[in-house]
Amino acid sequence: MDRNRIIRTASIIGVAGNALLAAAKIVIGLVSGSYAVLGDGFDSCTDIFISIITLAVSVVIARPPDREHPYGHFRAETIATAILSFVIFFIGGALVLTTVEKLFTHGDLEAPGKLSVVVTVISIVGKGFLAFSQFRLGKKSGSALLVANGKNMRNDIITSAGVLVGLAALYLFNIPLVDKILALAIGGWIMFTAVRIFRGTVTEMMEGEVDMDLYNRIFAEVKAVPGLGHPHRVRIRKVGFHHLIDMDVEVDGRLTVTEAHDKVMDLERRVKAAVPTIYDIVIHMEPEGNVEHQERWGLSERQLK
Repeated sequence: MDRNRIIRTASIIGVAGNALLAAAKIVIGLVSGSYAVLGDGFDSCTDIFISIITLAVSVVIARPPDREHPYGHFRAETIATAILSFVIFFIGGALVLTTVEKLFTHGDLEAPGKLSVVVTVISIVGKGFLAFSQFRLGKKSGSALLVANGKNMRNDIITSAGVLVGLAALYLFNIPLVDKILALAIGGWIMFTAVRIFRGTVTEMMEGEVDMDLYNRIFAEVKAVPGLGHPHRVRIRKVGFHHLIDMDVEVDGRLTVTEAHDKVMDLERRVKAAVPTIYDIVIHMEPEGNVEHQERWGLSERQLK
């Protein structure tokens, strides 16, 4: 199964699963008069929207490069992940603000009926399956968007679990304040998760690469090719699931252009085998001992240590 098909499959599972949960929670919330369950149902509607966005992204990133997008359309996934982080942050912030308002209004906590408790338990189980599927398919495809969506659904599980813990404290110990304290903690944690997701997208959009092991793999492959040395000005940037690599290597100046080219091509094949996520690699060869003071920033083995 190719990567785009995996993302589409995960999106369809997300849409179908959240649609069922949203319908159940909205209907039971209306029947039982539980605004908490009703609000949770509308939150699941938001998850449907997120899954639809993911499905649309799978179509966009499948498009081949064109004149306006010579590197392809993979960054659409990064942009969608950033948007998702804002949605998650808003959900966490709304929970915090609502809880703070309840703390100051000192209203009595109305316990929902048994149907509301049952549908909350069903929601936890259903969200557990959806979160597992998003994480599993996200890791299988290397999709940051699916992993972020899995974290969003995991947040929903924690939120629903917090509701049950708060209700238990109310029913068993008559301590309604526990529910509000848990809601504040959960809301803060959700917002923190959103910030972490967004930071990852910023790194990618700023052409950063946090996996330094990729550089070590490249330097090791240069050493494996006789006649090549001093890899420098190595730059790696991530575009969606893929990596783009630019680098300079030195070759024996006595080699012919064809001989030097063959060695560089050998290096390219080795690097692509060592880093399967490479979308494109550009290797500039220089004669041994060549010094160019106007070169822009890039990493060498000495700078990496």
